[in-house]
Amino acid sequence: MVSMADRFSLKGKIAIITGGAGLLGFQHAKAVAEQGGTPLLWDVNIVLAEKRAREINQLRSCKCRAFNVDITKVEDVKNAFMLILDNYKTVDILINNAANDPKPSTDEPLSWARIENFTTEMWQKDIDVGVLGAFNCSKIIGVHMASVGGGVILNIASDLGVIAPDQRIYQVDGLSDDQQPVKPVTYSVVKHALIGLTKYLATYWVGKNVRVNSLSPGGIHTNQPEEFVNKLTSLIPMGRMAKADEYQAAVIFLVSDASSYMTGSNMVVDGGRTCW
Repeated sequence: MVSMADRFSLKGKIAIITGGAGLLGFQHAKAVAEQGGTPLLWDVNIVLAEKRAREINQLRSCKCRAFNVDITKVEDVKNAFMLILDNYKTVDILINNAANDPKPSTDEPLSWARIENFTTEMWQKDIDVGVLGAFNCSKIIGVHMASVGGGVILNIASDLGVIAPDQRIYQVDGLSDDQQPVKPVTYSVVKHALIGLTKYLATYWVGKNVRVNSLSPGGIHTNQPEEFVNKLTSLIPMGRMAKADEYQAAVIFLVSDASSYMTGSNMVVDGGRTCW
């Protein structure tokens, strides 16, 4: 009989994490390493990705490595994947984590993200990273998994892939309606799309032992302005935002054998926000 500890173990597993240099990507990688796996960080910011890899190796001595990969370019994905196969022979886990999440700042007009001002170029850039990038990686790596007996793909969606953004939490006193900042349309569209991609791929490769699920996390507290935090937490039954490491256990569950009878599902971990 397989023990509970063994079901959660990632010993000997190779995991590619896109956007691996980012806030959540780094947390995913640390979780994989802690469970005995080898995280490989794909990111366009190779300097930060290499720094993250060194930090993880100091913690776990797991031979984490960073790769400079633009996932919007299919040739980049193919070349990086072939390099990994040459060195590691296979890939067991893909975590599609990369996404743009632009936020208004005082250096630019607050109204840039409004539908009436949102440009086609902005739309395309966000869709390319969040959706096309996930498709490119899933296609190339998923085909390999299907050909060698299986694997796991985890798409990182969001609570805003389940519900629409509540634009009231971004409002600034004293501004007219047409100047109010908003969460860009692309973020929610991308995260909804990832849940759809999850269901499609789960049924497409179900006979090949490739499991595909998504995780929809809520917002992480990263020293945002107090007014914003107060507005957001008033929408969350637990009354707070998440800590950066609070999604690690969910990630490990979804990419390990602990979730062996789970595919095509979207796990929501949001402090209860989507209940209201």
